[in-house]
Amino acid sequence: MIDTTLLLDDVGFAKALLEKDRLTNADMVFVLRNLLKMKYYPVAVKFFFSQDELDDFKKKALHKVGVHSFTFCHYLAASRQRGDILLATMEKLGCTNAKYIFGWKEFDEGEVKSHLKYAKDMAQAERFVKTKKRLKQGLLAFATAPLHKAPFKPDVIHGMSDVLQAYHLGNDWCAAMDIHPFEMTMTMNSSACHGVAAAYIADRPNITPMCSGSYTAGKTEQGEINWIWPGAQLEPTVRWMLQRTVRDGSVSFPRTGETYPGFNMCKLCPFLVWIKPKEE
Repeated sequence: MIDTTLLLDDVGFAKALLEKDRLTNADMVFVLRNLLKMKYYPVAVKFFFSQDELDDFKKKALHKVGVHSFTFCHYLAASRQRGDILLATMEKLGCTNAKYIFGWKEFDEGEVKSHLKYAKDMAQAERFVKTKKRLKQGLLAFATAPLHKAPFKPDVIHGMSDVLQAYHLGNDWCAAMDIHPFEMTMTMNSSACHGVAAAYIADRPNITPMCSGSYTAGKTEQGEINWIWPGAQLEPTVRWMLQRTVRDGSVSFPRTGETYPGFNMCKLCPFLVWIKPKEE
C-alpha cells in the first residue's frame, strides 16, 4: 500500500529513505522529482567499449534503435521525455560534433568550420576544437535510458532542470563529496555530448548551458540547463540532500524550512509572513 501522506511529508519521506543502506536508481529519481520538483527523467548513459558487454545488452535489454541517424541530444530527449531505452552505433549518430567527441570521427576542416561562427577566425576555431575532451578510441556503441529503468550501471547521468534546481544539486555535491568550489565548464558547441564525455573522463560533475541550437535540435524544452554527473556520484549527492532535508526541515536553500525549492514570492520580503492565529 502506498502511503501518499508520507510521500508528501518532506522530512518523513527523507527519514524513510535514509533507513536504506543504498538508494536505488528509482529512489534517486523520485527524490529529485518529489523534493527538487524536477520535471524530467535523469538519463543514464552507458559507453560500450566491450563487445561482450554490448552483446549482453542487445540480448537482455528491451531497447530501441533509430530508424534514421539522430543527434546525441535527440537520444537524450527521447529517454528523458518518453522513457525509452535506446542504443546507438556510429551509423545511427547523425551529429558530426558528437562523432568527433566520441572518437568516431577524426579532426578535420569540417569540424573547424562548424565552430567558425563562434570564433574570430579559422585559427582560433581550430585551437578551440582541439581543447575538447574526447573518448578513447574503440567505442562500439552508447545507450541512453531513464535512470530508473536503466538495465546497466550508468557511466554518466545527464539531467535537465532549471538553474535553481541545478544550483541545489551542485551545492549538495560539494557537501557530500567535501570538494569546493564546484567548477562549471562551458564549451563552444557540443554541450551535451562533450559534457557527458568530459564528466566520464574527469570523473567530475558539470552544470552548463546548452548549445545555440537548443530549441531547434530537440535539446531543451523551456530553456533548461544541463546537469551532468558521474554515475557513481549521484547517490551520495542525493543522500546528503535527504540528510539536510531532515536537518533543516526541507530541501529549499532560498528559504530554509520551505517545502518548495524555488520559493520566489517577492524574493525574501520580510513582509510576507504568515503566523498561527492568537488564541482568543
